[in-house]
Amino acid sequence: KVFFITTANDLYPLPEALEDRMEVIEFRAYTEEEKLEIAKRFLIPKQLVANGITKYGIQFQNDALMTIIHHYTLEAGVRNLEREIGNVCRKITRLVATKRKYPKRITSQLVEKYLGPPPILDARINKEDLIGLSTGLVWTSHGGDFQLIEVSLLPGKGSLTLTGQLGDVLQESAQTALSYMRSRASEWDVPHDDFDNYDIHIHMPEGAVPKDGPSAGITLAVAIISAFTERKVRHDFCMTGEITLRGHVLPVGGIKEKVLAARRNRIPNVILPADNKKDLPDIPKQALKDLNIHFVEHMQDVLDLVLLDAPEQRQRDIENQNSGSGNDEDQDNE
Repeated sequence: KVFFITTANDLYPLPEALEDRMEVIEFRAYTEEEKLEIAKRFLIPKQLVANGITKYGIQFQNDALMTIIHHYTLEAGVRNLEREIGNVCRKITRLVATKRKYPKRITSQLVEKYLGPPPILDARINKEDLIGLSTGLVWTSHGGDFQLIEVSLLPGKGSLTLTGQLGDVLQESAQTALSYMRSRASEWDVPHDDFDNYDIHIHMPEGAVPKDGPSAGITLAVAIISAFTERKVRHDFCMTGEITLRGHVLPVGGIKEKVLAARRNRIPNVILPADNKKDLPDIPKQALKDLNIHFVEHMQDVLDLVLLDAPEQRQRDIENQNSGSGNDEDQDNE
């Protein structure tokens, strides 16, 4: 008998028949604290030996390691972290070999000097309250991440455009979110004519990356409702959850990775489906202390948390419409 042990970053491409014959053991993504300890205990000593500089007193400061973790790697494990630590060690080996002055303390500034401009920047993060822009949480093969969703209304005939390499399930989630919005339009004083007079464009940035799954449902609904009501979305909230036509919020997977992504990107408020409370024990306690977790059962709970009050102009337009309709009724009564 032969016993095969295989590894994969993502089960999605595996044929169903093959996966059915395998016992799958999942390894969760490491937290930042775990990566830091692994680097200090194992990766750095290994690379110092590999590059022949163990006797030169080289020490990596914590801020240097966190810079590498945050801005030079995007992964669930530590493979790229070890690679970048090795790159820094090789730069020092070169200085030693050429008998030039070398640093004994590696700081975050030296990391940028040796590794170049960081490829992973915080510029993607939304830092202000805007109309039609919401922040979702996603699970990928390298762990959790956040995903911005943009919605724009353009004069037209009510067509829906979806861009950003969205898969079939994600496109259906967008249709569901829009249908929910249309069914409740009167509650937000949105004229039904708007759906025939405006084209809707939904975009998810980083268009080269394929995206799919139902967990962006509430994030899509927030962006769509924000665009039609002209109410800004709070930038300090991120969310995940599937939505139904009646606005119920259903549980999703990858909660630990998504919550850690919110913490890593310093987004303080996280909205999760109420049925995902069972996943809390999997999340490190320190991560829960650093974040405000909001559990919701219905889409209205989400909107109450993230949508700001309508602008004064919109309020005046609504009041004018109401007063106009009231005058028409008075004239009809006369």
